[in-house]
Amino acid sequence: MSKQIFQPNAEFAKNANIGSMDEYNKLMNKSKDNYEGFWGEYAKEKLDWIKPFDSVLDESNAPFVKWFDGGKLNVSAQCIDRHLDTRKNKAAIIFEGDRGDVQTITYLDLYKNVNKFSNLLKEDFGVKKGDRVVIYMPMIPEAAYAMLACARIGAIHSIVFGGFSSEALKDRIEDAEAKVVITADGAYRKTKPYMLKPVVDAAITEGSPVEKVLVVERNNEEVTWVAGRDYSYNELIKNKSTHCRYEEMDSEDPLFLLYTSGSTGKPKGVQHNSAGYILWAQMTMEWVFDVKENDTYWCTADVGWITGHTYIVYGPLAMGATTVMFEGVITYPDAGRPWAMVENHRINQFYTAPTAIRVLHKMGEDTPKKYDLSSLKVLGTVGEPIDPPAWKWYYEEVGSSKCAIVDTYWQTETGGHIVSPLPGATPIKPACATLPLPGIMAEILDPETGEKVTEGESGYMCITKPWPSQIRGVWGDEERYVKSYFGDVTKDGKAVYFTGDGANYDEDGYITITGRTDDVINVSGHRMGTAEVEAALKKESEVAEVAVVGKPHELKGEGIFAYVVLKHGLDDSRFEDDVAMMKNLNGIIKKEIGAIAVCDDIVFIPGLPKTRSGKIMRRILRAIAKGEKITQDISTLEDPSVVATIEKMVNG
Repeated sequence: MSKQIFQPNAEFAKNANIGSMDEYNKLMNKSKDNYEGFWGEYAKEKLDWIKPFDSVLDESNAPFVKWFDGGKLNVSAQCIDRHLDTRKNKAAIIFEGDRGDVQTITYLDLYKNVNKFSNLLKEDFGVKKGDRVVIYMPMIPEAAYAMLACARIGAIHSIVFGGFSSEALKDRIEDAEAKVVITADGAYRKTKPYMLKPVVDAAITEGSPVEKVLVVERNNEEVTWVAGRDYSYNELIKNKSTHCRYEEMDSEDPLFLLYTSGSTGKPKGVQHNSAGYILWAQMTMEWVFDVKENDTYWCTADVGWITGHTYIVYGPLAMGATTVMFEGVITYPDAGRPWAMVENHRINQFYTAPTAIRVLHKMGEDTPKKYDLSSLKVLGTVGEPIDPPAWKWYYEEVGSSKCAIVDTYWQTETGGHIVSPLPGATPIKPACATLPLPGIMAEILDPETGEKVTEGESGYMCITKPWPSQIRGVWGDEERYVKSYFGDVTKDGKAVYFTGDGANYDEDGYITITGRTDDVINVSGHRMGTAEVEAALKKESEVAEVAVVGKPHELKGEGIFAYVVLKHGLDDSRFEDDVAMMKNLNGIIKKEIGAIAVCDDIVFIPGLPKTRSGKIMRRILRAIAKGEKITQDISTLEDPSVVATIEKMVNG
């Protein structure tokens, strides 16, 4: 059945950066006709080069490709220095703290703060080009300063989300071999202080590569200071020079690592490089959000995720926009918090996750009516497919049925949006990602034949040509990079990038993403590897086997459902009851990974459904978790009767 179509706002389209489907088609055809010419032209137009590039694309060692080889630039300079002649007094960042404190940082302020931070890292910590620096920070301006300072001096930053545990932080520090950690004593959440520094202390154990820890004193809580290792940012920064010459970086020099969960237990260090990443970050800001010179833009994500990298810091600043950073929880003190911020800061583009939209809808269906949201022009959604009821409320109540909703599809590895509506051009269908962006050769392919699927058929969401902001590697593991992203689908005999998601086309050629095809769960827009959760659960001595799957969740999109087999059977445990055991297991997950990975459901079962070769049949477990009828053949299982037993234990 066809979905309802919403046409772009005609008044908005008149001044949009891409204002019609004719313009979209011209750009798409231009990229298809002359792929390298398309990207080369935009690279010359959008980026300030210290030295021009020699070639646009080098695929001679695919999938290890090079973009704009021979060129030199600096991403920090792209985001700050080049704006000083025309925008030095313009707000670069508007920061609103959890408690309502507001700070406006101009481009000149940003320049000074980043330069001081750069000098601190160089002079006091000896950080140089190529060194890895882990950033474990709350959502405060110093997090952005730290990112841009690393980019300025050529250090490779790796941000770890502030909700991750000490064990998760330790793993990422050690894999990146980071010599410096930048953190804060803590921050504020629902007006109460919480601590980060103790997590860092627990993560730095004997043999750690970390030499120095820099601590931003945000809430002046009492913390432990290790002599010779820990230093106060607030003290060291005072006498630093506001001038620091930026490093000349090659186009393909690494900019940052961001660890993402995969289908094996060890997180992957996704590597993004300088020129291609910053080019696409800027282009998608201009195309997808249609941000103009005097607009104020707000993405509610955290800098610990790729959304915060690309669409809070790098993308907005590269194009000279005003970006909002928010420390707090958007539902606190009530569901009016984001709408009050839209009203107070006159925000024009609002970008958040379907989970947040569902929660805001549930907590305050009529709350948006109490605020002046007339400044809004574009609404965005990110991280997971949005369901039609949430889309409808977002469109009608938040956007007053006049704002386009850009349902953006992308991932950590793509660096920026790859499939999305364009607000001034694309007729929108609720809960549909719509069409590939110009220059992105995205196709849904049959994994067996490599052919493009037809209308209504499901296939694998792939990108058949390299693009500038694509992942450049898995840190320290070339084999895993190739296997993870280029090992599943070929087209015309050539390996292509597979996103890991399934998708289908409708009658208009629009793309709908149907979800993961591998063992990754999307919790509130954050990808959690089932293997990583399983590895944590197995640290409980009584656990013999465990299988983790995703289950639809009203607010989070997907919740985590764990099937656990105990070593001594169901009736012989040192725990008083299942509730005590569940509490213990989730406590382990909090310690090993963080609260974001806590299981919504834990069921203790006598055995897992396995094939005779020992493979766990996760499709059966997913179906049972969802309450679906088992339709597949189970005769090949080692013990077919276990399926009925599990069904009874889960669904009664």
